[in-house]
Amino acid sequence: MKKNEKFSLMGIAVSFLVAGQAGAANGWTEARNDAMGGTGVASANYGSGVLINPALLAKSKPDDNVTVILPTIGAQISDKDNLRDKIDDISDDVNNYRHSLDNINLFDLFVPGSAGYRQVSSAAGDLADQLSSLQGKTASAKAGAGLAVSIPNETLDVAFVAKANARARVSSYIDQGDIDLLRGVEAVPSSALAVNPQNLKSKGYGRAAIVSDYGVAIARQFDFGGVPVSFGVTPKLQKTWLYNYTVSIYNFSSDDINSSRYRNDDTGFNVDAGMAADFGDNWTVGLSGQNLFSRDIDTKEVDGVRDTYQIRPLVTAGVAWHTDILTLSADGDLTETKGFKSEESSQYVGVGAEVRPLDWLALRAGYRADVKDNDSNVFTGGVGFAPFNRVHLDLMGLYGEDQTWGAGAQVSVTF
Repeated sequence: MKKNEKFSLMGIAVSFLVAGQAGAANGWTEARNDAMGGTGVASANYGSGVLINPALLAKSKPDDNVTVILPTIGAQISDKDNLRDKIDDISDDVNNYRHSLDNINLFDLFVPGSAGYRQVSSAAGDLADQLSSLQGKTASAKAGAGLAVSIPNETLDVAFVAKANARARVSSYIDQGDIDLLRGVEAVPSSALAVNPQNLKSKGYGRAAIVSDYGVAIARQFDFGGVPVSFGVTPKLQKTWLYNYTVSIYNFSSDDINSSRYRNDDTGFNVDAGMAADFGDNWTVGLSGQNLFSRDIDTKEVDGVRDTYQIRPLVTAGVAWHTDILTLSADGDLTETKGFKSEESSQYVGVGAEVRPLDWLALRAGYRADVKDNDSNVFTGGVGFAPFNRVHLDLMGLYGEDQTWGAGAQVSVTF
């Protein structure tokens, strides 16, 4: 895939973050832990842990101060078949087909071998080929952002948080009758007189969801038989934007997916919660629950088509082994990640590692897989810089099957 084509698809997801303020969809973005295989339920630092597991907010050390993340951002795309550009190109093939009909002598349609005969036959065949190549293909993109202000306190740790993710999916419905009609025109161009491109039935779909979370997290640590156990909760305002772009595939333009014409929104309340326990100096286990209240939100009905976005509790368990130099982590979802009813759900597991050879340098790597096999499995990696242990810059990247790739960055400041 060409680099400019990748960025054009990435723009679909990123544009939702810009157009809809900042949105989140059943997840989190945090560059350090994204680089470690998407783990973090037990391994995240107190300053960024509120984005993942609010209980980690209570794991601040006596010398830790206020930490501000401003911001963390990330994006990922999967488009092995270059679907987004292929659907956009369909309109060019339709225009070429129409042009061939509008600029020939109709008599040529009945004269095999004439220029007009060959032109119409070729244009119909090209359009049929394009439709055939789109059958069963999908492309997806995700983008995320987050802000957090974490304030440690001996009595009750507090953080202000806004999480933001957008997810978009492009797919198509190809009517076999359209292909059969066009193959007929390819074989017998005169039959084009009975085929109106406006009556063809294939459709292009663009689905997108933005769920923005704005909350205040509180956490506290307790001692149970010598075992420090932290609990945290984040009540939050949750606003959702849904996009249902449903048009004839012959008029499809991915630039129109985030148009307000196809958008509706909903506002509600939700809660994240978590716990974390330390066993000895080196082991931490954690459990997080995001969106503990289920919500079903319908899209706007467009061209007779409506979908439903499902927000469901996402429960993830994690474990981390850590020293001053090395951290190893593993996370696994105990529930499925839901989305639109028209899409398959996912359930992720991940492993990661961080090595800190210098006080100001960290190297990270990991692997994340979907046990439902509905999303791409990816390798992750990243680097972190912390000059004077005040300003932290974290960078991450990922690459996986089905031409999946992504990148992220995070800036945080400790006062």
